[in-house]
Amino acid sequence: MSDTLMVSVSGVRGLVGTDLTPEVVAGWAAAFGTWARDGMRPSGRRAVRPSIVVGRDARTSGPMFASAAIAGLQSVGCDVIDVGLVATPTVQLAVEHHRAAGGIILTASHNPIEWNALKFVGRDGIFLDTGAGTRVRELATGGGNSLPRATYDAIGRVAADADAISRHLAAVLALRGVNVRAIRRRRFRVALDTVRGAGGAVMPELFERLGCRVSAINLETDGLFPRPPEPVPENLKALAALVRRSKADIGIAVDPDVDRLAIVDEKGRPIGEDYAIVDEKGRPIGEDYTLAFAIRAVRPSGRQTVVCNLSTSLVVEDAAREFGARVVRAPVGEAHVARKIIELNAVIGGEGNGGVMYPALHVGRDAPVAAALVLSLLARERATVSELVARAPRYTIVKAKLELGARSREPGKLDQVYAELRRKRRRARTQNG
Repeated sequence: MSDTLMVSVSGVRGLVGTDLTPEVVAGWAAAFGTWARDGMRPSGRRAVRPSIVVGRDARTSGPMFASAAIAGLQSVGCDVIDVGLVATPTVQLAVEHHRAAGGIILTASHNPIEWNALKFVGRDGIFLDTGAGTRVRELATGGGNSLPRATYDAIGRVAADADAISRHLAAVLALRGVNVRAIRRRRFRVALDTVRGAGGAVMPELFERLGCRVSAINLETDGLFPRPPEPVPENLKALAALVRRSKADIGIAVDPDVDRLAIVDEKGRPIGEDYAIVDEKGRPIGEDYTLAFAIRAVRPSGRQTVVCNLSTSLVVEDAAREFGARVVRAPVGEAHVARKIIELNAVIGGEGNGGVMYPALHVGRDAPVAAALVLSLLARERATVSELVARAPRYTIVKAKLELGARSREPGKLDQVYAELRRKRRRARTQNG
């Protein structure tokens, strides 16, 4: 395994043509298919032929890798449901809709253009947990020739599903927390940037169904990102200019696989810019407000729970506690948040990177859901984006990395870091009364 092929619980990521090749993709897909097939084997009986959903984002390598993944799945006797170029949450919903044994998404999310990846989804529509991910890795790295391949009469079949996006959008508009009528009455002007990713296939149609007037940039779905693809404030200058030029009520940006959403206010300021949420280098962080706005749209009651990860700022806790809801934090990672939402029957959750998870639809980050909830809030409150932000307290969140473990030259440094944080926290409480 090369230095740049990165394997995690939920998938594998690499540089296209360097270490992520069709052969590698086919091998990992075959391993995932074998895992899915084995999981469907009743005790003492032959395995049932599983169906696996395959979808991809707009990256240039996507069609090639989708073909390789489909071939790998067929080779171990899995049927394939091909949903084509779609958002990541669309694939997750398709897995649930078809009652499939799992799903493979070809996407490197917000990573630069030279990367691609396979993300593995279980039959529950959630990314794999540690146990399942470890087993897929064992199958993939144990030698592809050891996987039981299908004979000529047991090769998997392929069927296309052209309705996955329409089903996704219909489900979003049917959500109780989305006030379609109020949004349509407002006739919002929306400025949109989909960074030439999969968002171009879903976000314009969403806003059209909501009666919004849309001005857009980078709608092409060719994967040729015109800027760094992560929707953080420093990458949204062109969208901010579009907001000002089109006199939009809100600017919305999504990442290439459409599970994260960032906001620009009506003055053309990316949320985070001029607001006191910054990272360790003083750069603005704005995606926390996406989840905070979504929570306010849902209005959780005092008997309900909201889940977020440990890397989310207090603006999210403030939004939940405004309605008396309990806040529980989970480890960083979408799967951790998803499983905690299920465990606690939480009403809403997500991550501070603009990922909203609304279990009324499904337990996965979903930018179309986030957009619909944010517009519902604006319609209900009859306020501007900047006014909503101004109502929240101002915080500074510092996000930094510290190298530890076997590679670190200072493996005992973590205790010192914790001690210093406790000291600073005590001082901060004293200074603020």
